[in-house]
Amino acid sequence: MTELLKLTEVSVYAGDVCLLEPISLTLAQGRPITILGQTGAGKSLLAQAVMGLLPDSLRVEGDIQIFGRAMTLAERQKLWGTELVMLPQEPWNALDPLMKASSQISDVYRYVHNKDRSEASTLAQKDLEYVGLADSGNKRPDELSGGMAQRLAIASVTAAGAPLILADEPTKGLDSTRRQDIVNLLQERSAQGSLLTITHDVAIARQLGGDILVIKSGRLIEQGEAEKVLNQPQHPYTQALINAELPPQSKTETSESDKDVLIDIRDLMIERGGKNLFPPVSFSVKQGEITWLIGESGRGKSSLGDALLGLVPTKSGTVTRVVPATQQATPQNSQSYRWLKLYQDPPSAFTDSVSLQVLLNDLVTLHNIDPSRIPPLMTKLGLKEALLTRNCNNVSGGELQRFAILRALLLNPVFLFADEPTSRLDPITAQEVMALLRYVAKETNCAILLVSHDVNVVGGNYDQVVVL
Repeated sequence: MTELLKLTEVSVYAGDVCLLEPISLTLAQGRPITILGQTGAGKSLLAQAVMGLLPDSLRVEGDIQIFGRAMTLAERQKLWGTELVMLPQEPWNALDPLMKASSQISDVYRYVHNKDRSEASTLAQKDLEYVGLADSGNKRPDELSGGMAQRLAIASVTAAGAPLILADEPTKGLDSTRRQDIVNLLQERSAQGSLLTITHDVAIARQLGGDILVIKSGRLIEQGEAEKVLNQPQHPYTQALINAELPPQSKTETSESDKDVLIDIRDLMIERGGKNLFPPVSFSVKQGEITWLIGESGRGKSSLGDALLGLVPTKSGTVTRVVPATQQATPQNSQSYRWLKLYQDPPSAFTDSVSLQVLLNDLVTLHNIDPSRIPPLMTKLGLKEALLTRNCNNVSGGELQRFAILRALLLNPVFLFADEPTSRLDPITAQEVMALLRYVAKETNCAILLVSHDVNVVGGNYDQVVVL
């Protein structure tokens, strides 16, 4: 088989600190490789090293060969798009924010494949239909849900037909049907080449097959054929990852009499682009409970949560928010900041101009937070203190999501709209975070509206379910 990518003892350093210990692998034509592991383990660093996208503060050691020969950074950059492509973890980094969806794909066919405008448009529409975006061709990325943007990015990045595809968490935030569609698309687009996938999703690793490398804390701990590694894991951490894929528990039984309604929704409808996102919906969100909001990608889950926070207008119906007694006594209701949102794409909630430590210090100062609360929460969220010296662009998506959760919990939220809070987390960390959210809901009486496609992670950590 033809070798498309060969890494020999490749490692990544920040100064004298080793972030990713030496890894060797050979990606051959028709034989995909999946890199599986915890968030923040260094998986994305490896892909960025291959592409030549690491920041100047990091350095790569070891040998990287593409198509059978060692290449300089400049030589690798010349392959971008036509021979070597990478789907970044955040779809917004792969899309033009001002260009409509159909043009993002048709331009690839026009300028890479030299198709005329009409044929390029036809091919683009076919790709949009394949990823379930047939009616979204005229929308900009900001008019799409996170899952829809993810599908658009994959269709756009792979349209050029590059034989070597690096996919960084390609299925995060997608429901099971869409995950299967994306896996099929990646397999189809890499059929004449090969696919290197970075994921924390064991189910996706099973579907992709080929070979698997398991990484924990920047170290390769196990590798081999996918079937053997996933069915007969040798390392305890690999076994723990697989065991985290447990069947969902039944929902938590709660008493209806001891819970006060925080938000009451009646016949609510939201419109976008002249179309209703969902039929009229009615339900109540109670203090101290977790409401699980589910539905296919693009069905309006994020818009519904935003409506409850007053961030988007509604077409009809009512949203009645009951201000808790703890807020009623506050002059001018100044504690409105305790009605919070955890964004599906955490980079949208951070500036990259300062370090995470500065952001945390500003929060502590602005809201008079006891700093002693921070270390225990960081420990529960699996965040290391060294992480705070970096900005939001120099941490993994999973680490940034956990930092976002840290900031929210420090504010003692009354209502927390958690939009796919575990989609960037490995199964073990995801379950730990869900347990923490359950603890917060019960111990602080915070109401949580949780959007998640992962029934295994949610498990029994909910009190009611709303389906769109």
